Amino acid sequence: MKFTPQIMGKFSPKLLVIIITGILVLILLGTSIFIVDQTEQAVITRFGKFIAIREPGLHLKLPFGIDQNYTVNVRTFQTEEFGFRTRRGGNYPAYSSQSTESVMLTGDLNIVDVEWIIQYRVVDPKAWTFNVNERRPTIRDVSRSAINMLVGDRAIMDIMGIERSAIEIEALAIMNDRFREYGLGIDVVNVKLQNVTPPSGVQEAFEDVNKAMQDLERLINEGQQVYNEEIPRARGEAERTIQVAQGYATERVNKARGDVARFNSVYNEFRNAPEVTRQRLYYEMIEEVFKDEKSVRMIDRNLDNFLPMLNMGGAR
Repeated sequence: MKFTPQIMGKFSPKLLVIIITGILVLILLGTSIFIVDQTEQAVITRFGKFIAIREPGLHLKLPFGIDQNYTVNVRTFQTEEFGFRTRRGGNYPAYSSQSTESVMLTGDLNIVDVEWIIQYRVVDPKAWTFNVNERRPTIRDVSRSAINMLVGDRAIMDIMGIERSAIEIEALAIMNDRFREYGLGIDVVNVKLQNVTPPSGVQEAFEDVNKAMQDLERLINEGQQVYNEEIPRARGEAERTIQVAQGYATERVNKARGDVARFNSVYNEFRNAPEVTRQRLYYEMIEEVFKDEKSVRMIDRNLDNFLPMLNMGGAR
């Protein structure tokens, strides 16, 4: 529609001023008011130069493009998938394979298909906005480089088994170091290997080997369990034997000391009265030798005219 003099003549100058003023006010409000969501922060530039970061809420800026705002999601975790894509989520997810980016060569020259995900969060919205142009390709290239390097340093059975956690931990550290060097402004919080499978042609053979390794691990655990049961028991028995031996040694030492004390006492008596002490020791010896005998008769061999007789009725 063209504003011809005839059409313009239908509006009074006052009405035209009001309309133009209203349009200017709408443009002013539209270019000077912006809202930052709860999960975002806004990077503000003036004539293309960074000036501030705004938190969630309603904010004002200079109108007509003098100030520009770039909102960045800094609260939620973002995910990148490698080797597959999630086509449908929910209770019945569906995935599509992307094997061209997940097939790798291991340290023992085998081919393995590794699928993994990374989760990251923007921690510096200014760096995220200005430092790197192609942010998502950079994230994916760095992640693929790190996983390829770690897989290439290990044997295929280790990658499928005991080294999975080590790969995840090392990849997390490598990616964060690399992103800090690039000044990307993100922090990778999780690296998770999903499926690690050998080529389809040797899948069954690798499954057999994996089963054998699991059996080996199970037998080792069972042996460790028996070890943990037997060693404390053996140590307890050894400790008991040592204590018994120590008790026996203490008993023998105390008895020997008692015998020494008794000998010294008898020796002192012998020095004072040798004949009496000798006679007493003789009697004690005879009593000790024959104390358990019931049918022994003691006869002086120097007696004359004595007929020894045995009581047959009393003998048993």
